[in-house]
Amino acid sequence: MVVLGTYNTRFRLLNDRTVDLLLLGDTHTIEREVRERTTGAGFTFSSPYYYDGMAYFGNENLVECAEKQQRYDDCSPLLICAGQESTSHDFVQSSFPSDFLMVSSSLDEMTEMLWNDTCNVIATDRSYLLNLASSDENSDRKFIVGNMLLTKEPLAIVTRNNDREFSDIINWVVQALFYGEEQGLTKNSSLCQNYTNLTSHHVSDLNFMNAVYCVGNYGEIIFDGEQNNRGMNQINNGTTGMLYATPFGDLKNENGYFFSSNTRDALLDNIRNAQGSLNCGVVVPDDFHVGMSVEYCRTLAAALFNGNSERVNFLTFSGNDNSSFVALNNGTIDVLAGGRVEKKHDFVSSLSVGGFVFSTPYYYGNESAEDDVSVFSLATREDDEIFSSFVNCVVLATIYAWENGIRREERKEMPLMSIFGSEFNWALRDAIYYSGSYDQIYTKHFGDVLEENRGRNILNNKGGPQIHSFPGLSP
Repeated sequence: MVVLGTYNTRFRLLNDRTVDLLLLGDTHTIEREVRERTTGAGFTFSSPYYYDGMAYFGNENLVECAEKQQRYDDCSPLLICAGQESTSHDFVQSSFPSDFLMVSSSLDEMTEMLWNDTCNVIATDRSYLLNLASSDENSDRKFIVGNMLLTKEPLAIVTRNNDREFSDIINWVVQALFYGEEQGLTKNSSLCQNYTNLTSHHVSDLNFMNAVYCVGNYGEIIFDGEQNNRGMNQINNGTTGMLYATPFGDLKNENGYFFSSNTRDALLDNIRNAQGSLNCGVVVPDDFHVGMSVEYCRTLAAALFNGNSERVNFLTFSGNDNSSFVALNNGTIDVLAGGRVEKKHDFVSSLSVGGFVFSTPYYYGNESAEDDVSVFSLATREDDEIFSSFVNCVVLATIYAWENGIRREERKEMPLMSIFGSEFNWALRDAIYYSGSYDQIYTKHFGDVLEENRGRNILNNKGGPQIHSFPGLSP
């Protein structure tokens, strides 16, 4: 059943279980992971199924005014509509005084406000605006889509964060759609199977490829098989960068995060205030420079302990067995560096190991688009959402620093962060003061490698392909 929500109600509908997931074009931000502002709750996001960005649409002259942030002379009539509690609204609100902004409750209402001249420019995802520009309603008006992409909008499926198994199922359906396109697999009714004879009770044994065989692969569903004009929403073949920092959102959430020993997410508080050090496991694989994993353990420690990168205990594990994930599962370690992102580690196994949460990847292998790509992340347990989000935020900070030209010496340009509690206000600055940007970390451990020789381990700041499945779906 489809339930229609508005900008202001959609997260509340999900939080109170009126709906099971959101598929409304919602942007993944760290703020929404931790404390979404309309509910006070945190949510889980799938891998992005579409990379978009905010643009302006409307009268050509006034769109140019909005892009230049000019409000005088010919630009004085400017009036911008944006969706309530949307990332586009946040951007416009930070760029213009309130009397230049009007709020809408839905895309349909915002569009109607433009057609009836309640406002003369609207701000939302560019993909929607391109469709609007080619609509019959715009044939006489000749409104245009602005040239500037002003925000990053990784659109994902949203689920509640207290049911990781369901969230994992959703994410692996998305992965299957990606994998289908990578392998040239398409909708095929002869391979579309039902589960009348299912013998396993483990969700990891679900046939996720049914999503492809019964409905279609990623390109078939989203782009109707077209290969042109897909921007970042193409399969990455390993020759261009995939480093992309998920937007932070408002990390200075005034409500902050309130720790409670009665909740499932007290590990962050325990590590800092009771344990007093970070227990970091490091996998020592045969085909990866372990120093980078150690670096991320120390960077995380710096973020946790006011810049002290020495407050970390290391345990090393072989890359040839499952011992590292067993140690993470039983609490011997708090976080695991150098573990590969794989389907088998994402779900609770028959041995009661897992599942785990993986941060944004900090290293990609150079395998081809058709192969399983080696993906290295920081792994945490699924039973502590807040600590997992904190870890993810620290990894993202190194990529964000590179995107914004922030080196170790410019750490004060990193955003303050009170959303995890006031004691972590300087956490991102402390992290970068220790490690520097991702580029500095990479150079420290691999030398001065030209960007064209780094494969996927460079910034995707030119709109190159960003789509690739995680390993684990191969027969």
